[in-house]
Amino acid sequence: MPHDPTALEPADGDLVARVRRGEGAAFALIMRRHNRRLFRIVRAVLGNDAEAEEVVQETYARAFAALGGWREEASLATWLSRIALNEALSLLRQRRDAVPFDDAAESTRSSAFDHLVHPSPEAAAAHGEIRALIEQAIDDLPPGFRIVFMLRAVEQLSVEETALVLGLAPETVRTRFFRARRLLRHALGQRVAGALQDSFPFAGARCERIMIRVLERFGLAARPAIEAAVAEEKRLR
Repeated sequence: MPHDPTALEPADGDLVARVRRGEGAAFALIMRRHNRRLFRIVRAVLGNDAEAEEVVQETYARAFAALGGWREEASLATWLSRIALNEALSLLRQRRDAVPFDDAAESTRSSAFDHLVHPSPEAAAAHGEIRALIEQAIDDLPPGFRIVFMLRAVEQLSVEETALVLGLAPETVRTRFFRARRLLRHALGQRVAGALQDSFPFAGARCERIMIRVLERFGLAARPAIEAAVAEEKRLR
């Protein structure tokens, strides 16, 4: 029988119970587990790295204060994702006169991809440049298409999971994902599809920066908590 490494990982409920007991390492584990998805969701709405980092931090702050309201019938990932999405949309409304999110999905910009050029053979061979083109093309999608594409193609959530996170009907998710892919194909072509999984990388300094700020905000010893979380992850592998 093949070994399933996820079977050893602490369940969401166990981690939340440990956080309620004041274990900083458990909160660090939660952040390490969900940071990248939350960042991608928020960035898909805001299109700005710095603002996305701030919103992810605020998401964890709100989640930490409202852990008693989490019910295990919804996964912790979905619960956090919805908080992050609401925080991002709130910031968007503050930043400009916002069009309702559901309506914004249907807006189109005929010149959305006009500034993109076909890469040279040398640029096409450079993975980093291809990834940059993908990220720019995703940023240029209409907002409702962009968040659906980010969740379905980049985060690889199912139609049902995406619908649950965004509060949409599954058929709406399917339609928007289809239209988003069509726009991207028009802008980029099939040759860059293989780089999708590496777009909007999160691991490293950005991930740790968010963890440290959130842990310190709640008076938890950031560095020991992160080190303990990393050690626990290694032990469970």
